[in-house]
Amino acid sequence: MASISQSLIAPSRTHHHLLLHRSLPFSKSPLLPGLNCNSHLTSPLFLSLRHAKTKALVPAVRASMEVPAAIRPGGTVETDRLPSDVRDRSIQAVDSLGGRVTVGDVAAQAGLKLDEAERALQALAADTGGFLEVSDEGDVLYTFPKDYRAKLAAKSFKLKIEPLVDKAKGAFAYLIRVSFGTALIASIVLVYTTIIALVSSQSDEDNRKRRSSYNSGFTVFFNPTDLFWYWDVNYYKRKQIKSEGEINFIESVFSFVFGDGDPNQGLEEERWKLIGQYISSNGGVVTAEELAPFLDVPPLDSNKEQDEESYILPVLLRFQGHPEVDEQGNILYRFPSLQRTASSRRIGRKEYVGTRLAQSIIGIDKYFKEQKWKFSKTNASQRALVVGLGALNLFGVIILGVMLKDVTTMPRGLISLVSQLLPLLQAYAASFFAIPFFRWLQLLRTNNEITKRNEARLERARALELPNPSLRRKLLSARDMASQKVIRPEEIVYTTRNDIMDQDYEEKEWDRRFRELE
Repeated sequence: MASISQSLIAPSRTHHHLLLHRSLPFSKSPLLPGLNCNSHLTSPLFLSLRHAKTKALVPAVRASMEVPAAIRPGGTVETDRLPSDVRDRSIQAVDSLGGRVTVGDVAAQAGLKLDEAERALQALAADTGGFLEVSDEGDVLYTFPKDYRAKLAAKSFKLKIEPLVDKAKGAFAYLIRVSFGTALIASIVLVYTTIIALVSSQSDEDNRKRRSSYNSGFTVFFNPTDLFWYWDVNYYKRKQIKSEGEINFIESVFSFVFGDGDPNQGLEEERWKLIGQYISSNGGVVTAEELAPFLDVPPLDSNKEQDEESYILPVLLRFQGHPEVDEQGNILYRFPSLQRTASSRRIGRKEYVGTRLAQSIIGIDKYFKEQKWKFSKTNASQRALVVGLGALNLFGVIILGVMLKDVTTMPRGLISLVSQLLPLLQAYAASFFAIPFFRWLQLLRTNNEITKRNEARLERARALELPNPSLRRKLLSARDMASQKVIRPEEIVYTTRNDIMDQDYEEKEWDRRFRELE
């Protein structure tokens, strides 16, 4: 168990207590040097700072820790326990903010939940030698060395293996796309080779009959399947020659049938980034109308005096905000964790309320726009070729099925094998057009819903550009209540950069800081 004792000299009447209580998932905690902590060990650290008129207080801290052998330091990389997207978004946020951040900074910049951002920062600090800083008001900051990425990459096996896994996934996905297109070509070749074999066997029998009844007259034997095969061979060769110059033709088959995936993949993360950055840049106090252009909202109803604001609940839950009522009775939303920052940001100003409100925050879009689904990324020539080959395969399967029904004695070899594979070939040929058809119907409905949501958000954004008097007063009230506390280095009263035993605060420095607090 852990025991932390702190002796203070000369107690006085007035005092200021600072409590730091965090679940520190550190193996050998770089935040608290000298403390060997097991994973997810809750380690309360009490800093009791007292001010006396005659003497400043110098805390003497002693710490001891006993750790079971099974969980001794060095065995666990805390960052590997994080979801990959949370880890990557947190690292990007730390980099963009200069390596000195609060939990609110990372949550707003990366669009993460506050508890996700806190766990990520704790894990990154534990694995990279980061340290904590505590301000005189109790704000906690995480500071990372410049080479923290290199330290993390050298320590984390997950970071080393992830690029290989991603490459393997990409290769497997490409193999599936190519295999589906190759199956079309293989099906065409197999089906028409079998048809040729069946026609040849029938032709041999007919020739024997014609030779036995030969006369001097001129006879022309015409078989419709012969004409079809003549056209098919030339058609396939022409298309094959033409397709040699096309890029990713084999992939275009898969694209035509199954599409190219969700065009809005990862867009939800971008939505929360926009919301977090907007709130933080406006001093942590916003109206529901300001966030409406980024959320899924119904269209404005002119018959309603006041629009419902239930759509803002997900934002309150993610960033731990709460409603407040101003003097005029307007409901505003404050996010305290996003008002404390380690880096200075530009706060929206009153003169930007109105036509320039959407442009008042640099780098933030006016509204959140979803992308419509595309049926396929293939060009016109590729689609024509794919449809032609698909129709050729479907027609061949139908002809082959009819011909196999007329066969009384099934020959051995290729024809026997194809007859057993015929149900699979029929399913492939039918699904080649059935899947795109139903997918097209689904895309029509999906894109219609996306259009409605985009138009509703755009309508909300335009309402902010030309606000009515009531909305304008509400926006101005939010700007008045907005505040941003930038935690500067001179406000730091405690840091884990050095060992606790080595931290020596001069008497005059402590006295000066306590007087500023008063």
